[in-house]
Amino acid sequence: MSEDQDDEEIDDDAVAAEWAAMAEEGEGEGDDGDAMADEWAAMAEEDGDDGAAARVLNQDEIDSLLGFQGDGGGGGDRSGIEAIIDSGMVSYERLPMLEVVYDRLVRMMSTSLRNFTSDNVEVSLDNITSIRFGDYLNSIPLPAMLAVFKAEEWDNYGLITVDSSLIYSIVDVLLGGRRGTAAMRIEGRPYTTIERGLVRRMINVVLADLSSAFDPLSSVTFRFDRLETNPRFATIARPANAAILARLRIDMEDRGGRLELMLPYATLEPVRELLLQMFMGEKFGRDSIWENHLATELWYTTVEVQAVLDEVYVPLKDVMNWKVGTQLLLNATPDSSVLMRCGKVPLFRGPMGRSGNSVAVRVDERLLE
Repeated sequence: MSEDQDDEEIDDDAVAAEWAAMAEEGEGEGDDGDAMADEWAAMAEEDGDDGAAARVLNQDEIDSLLGFQGDGGGGGDRSGIEAIIDSGMVSYERLPMLEVVYDRLVRMMSTSLRNFTSDNVEVSLDNITSIRFGDYLNSIPLPAMLAVFKAEEWDNYGLITVDSSLIYSIVDVLLGGRRGTAAMRIEGRPYTTIERGLVRRMINVVLADLSSAFDPLSSVTFRFDRLETNPRFATIARPANAAILARLRIDMEDRGGRLELMLPYATLEPVRELLLQMFMGEKFGRDSIWENHLATELWYTTVEVQAVLDEVYVPLKDVMNWKVGTQLLLNATPDSSVLMRCGKVPLFRGPMGRSGNSVAVRVDERLLE
C-alpha cells in the first residue's frame, strides 16, 4: 500500500507541475493577445479618421437608398435607385391639356352618375400618375372588374378598373338598397350576370362622358369592348410600356369606391400635339390671321411664265464658235406644242398661235398637280 500511495503522490505532483507550466504559457499568450487587440484598435481609429470606413448602414438608410418606403403608398415621390430607373418615363405633366380633360370628365361624371343612380353622387380626382403597364396590372387589388374599351378614331385601347367596393355599391344603389347601410360584400364567389350587367351600364356612362371630355380637343368615340375579372386577360399593351393612370373616387353618401382610368401613351399618340398645349386653342407660335392674309395675297402675286418652243443641247465648243448669222435648228414645227413653265416647274402645254398682233399659246394640258 505504501508503494502504491507514493506512486500516486508522484503522479499528482507531476500533473500539478504540468498544469503550472501550461498556465505560465497561457499568460504569455494572453500578453500577445492583448498586443494584437491594441493593434486592431489602433487600425480602427485610423480608419475612422480617414472617413468612417468602418461605418455600417442601418436598415432605414438601406431602404432609402433602394427607394423602398415604409408607408406602402404608391402615389408618393420615389427616391433612390427606383427613381433613377423610372427617370426615363414620360410624366403626364408634359401633357398639360390632359389634366383639363380629366377635370372636365369629373364634372360631367358627377351629373351623369346622379342621373344614372338617382342618388347624390360626388366624383373626385385623386391623382394622375405615370406608370408602366405591367406594374399596374400587378398592383390591381382583386376582386375587381376590368373593362377594356377602344378609341375608334385612334385605333387603340384603354382600360377602366372598378374595385370591389364600387361594384357592390352600384349594385346596391341600382337594386334599391336601403340608405344608411354599407353595401354587403360577399367574398370568394365570382360576380353574377346581374352584377356584370349593371357595372357594364355604368362603364358605358363613363365612356360617353370621356368622349365628350375629349371633344374640345379631338372628336373621338370610346366603345366598350369586353369585361374581364382576370388582369391577364385585360392586357392591351406590353408590360414595359408607359401609361397614364387617373384614379377617381366615387362617393354615394355612405357608399362608394374607386374607379381607375388607364390610357397607354400609344393610345394618346395621335393627339399628343393637342395635349401639349398649355391652353385651349394654342397654336405653338402660329398666327391664323396672318396665315389667312398671306394666303389671300398670294393669289394676287405676279409671276413670270416662260413659253418654251423647244430645247436643244449643243456642245460648248460649238457654242464658242458661233458668230453673227449662225443658224440654230430646232426640232419643232408650227404645229408643235409649247411648254409653259415658271422657273423650273412645268405648268401647262398647248399649241402656239396668234391673238391680234400678239403671239399666243392655248392651254390644252395641265401639268401642275
